[in-house]
Amino acid sequence: MNKKKIGILMICLLLLSGCTKTLKDSDNKIVKNEITGQNLTENVVCRPTNEEVLKLYEDNKVDLSKLPECEDFTPITTYESIWTSFFVKPLAWVIIKIGNLVNSYGLSIIITCLLIRLALFPVTKKTAIQSENMQKAQPELQRLEKKYANKTSQEDQTKKAQEMMMIYQKYHINPISGCLLAFVQIPLLFAFLEAINRTPAIFENKFLSLHMGTTITVGISNGNWWYLLLLVLIMATTYISFRKTLKDQSAAAQQMKFTIYFMLVIILIASFSLPVALGIYWITSSLFTILQNLWVERR
Repeated sequence: MNKKKIGILMICLLLLSGCTKTLKDSDNKIVKNEITGQNLTENVVCRPTNEEVLKLYEDNKVDLSKLPECEDFTPITTYESIWTSFFVKPLAWVIIKIGNLVNSYGLSIIITCLLIRLALFPVTKKTAIQSENMQKAQPELQRLEKKYANKTSQEDQTKKAQEMMMIYQKYHINPISGCLLAFVQIPLLFAFLEAINRTPAIFENKFLSLHMGTTITVGISNGNWWYLLLLVLIMATTYISFRKTLKDQSAAAQQMKFTIYFMLVIILIASFSLPVALGIYWITSSLFTILQNLWVERR
């Protein structure tokens, strides 16, 4: 439990340092790119190429002359914070380099996501295997619940906990291992969001006719219904990636169902205001999780 608390504290400290700064005008209003609807970022890591965007920065007294072109950007320049210097900038650099190689920053986000998920596969696989083992142990856990259904004394509850631990040991279940995926996914999501918002080369480009800096709301309001398809893909892949937990009849899974449905609603609402580039990452990551779960089931 102490390790869990330390892990949460570390993630919070990382996320609260060196974050994206939204560009604001003299009236403290957020400056937007009128074409894409994107809120511009003040602390970008490299120079935009769009003349209108450059003028917006100039009009709001942001000096970008010292920043390199995105093609020449390197993460090892000046130290900002642990989060920015060791997570956001290296990730932005990788996306830029792969994007230049394959001539598509959208495809670069997909490749980068897959490379990271493959590197983390031993960790995420362990979480998927734990889910499988929990389903195997379910009949014995249900019998245990019935056995102690009307026994509320401290002694009986202690025995129940001991017998439950024996079942966990029998099926090689670690109750806290399910948190591993969350600890991995949350920082990655924020790192991708920051890298996208702070790298003009990413948010100025298009992928499959979708502007990667545009939000789904702006895309739909401009009459492009392909952005709605992106929203459907985000929700469909997210729901299917949670399918195993939703089908699981264990007590722990039943308690998680409300949380999962609540998360799906939050993701749906948030998807309308997130840039397309992050939606591409989210869909790729969810598809990887789906394929990983299928692989674990068949193995």
